[in-house]
Amino acid sequence: MLSIIIPAYNESKRIGATLEALHEAARALGQPYELIVVDDASDDGTAALARAHGATVESVRLRHIAATRNAGAARARYDHLVFVDADTRVPAETLGAALAAMRAGAVGGGAVVRFDGDVPVGPRLGLWTWNRVARVCRWAAGCFVFARREPFERVGGFDEAYFAGEELRLSQAMRRCGRFVILREAVLTSPRKFHVYSIGSYLKLFVLTVLTFGWVLRRRESLPQWYADERH
Repeated sequence: MLSIIIPAYNESKRIGATLEALHEAARALGQPYELIVVDDASDDGTAALARAHGATVESVRLRHIAATRNAGAARARYDHLVFVDADTRVPAETLGAALAAMRAGAVGGGAVVRFDGDVPVGPRLGLWTWNRVARVCRWAAGCFVFARREPFERVGGFDEAYFAGEELRLSQAMRRCGRFVILREAVLTSPRKFHVYSIGSYLKLFVLTVLTFGWVLRRRESLPQWYADERH
């Protein structure tokens, strides 16, 4: 049984396709499931579209991705939690592999990430590097994270001290609870941010993160790639 949680802010252009893909994947498993869209202060009809596509909507006004995901987990009815970004498509085989991993004892995990569309060489190389580092370090990408409820709650869920990178902290915390896996199966995520923000801006943020020991990730105003409207 799956609770699939989708945080969303002004995602009317993509939420319908994301939800339909999730319905298709979940139905293929033949298990009870629910889709929960956590609508975080959208003003573009995201909530109405989510309801029209069969999702339960939890409305919040947080503008904080970690807190938004935690709000969805608190609303969830089932003990197998899957967090999916609103611009990410999850194939049935990937969702099935996540459920199988949790049933086999994994506390949680993530998946390989691929871009859903054409992107320049720089972002492609960056994603290629990320996928290999993530498998070695067992870091889940934020666009797709799964977890069993008990260990997720034991570590306190996503760390709300952070406005980005919270999925890495969750990965590290849950690894201390048990087996945390990165699936070989992939999810497809939108490259839209890279049409607005250069790969150089992400490299700069990485350097600042290292130099400030992660402190920059605690400041929303330092993270336009996640919080500015232009990211759409």
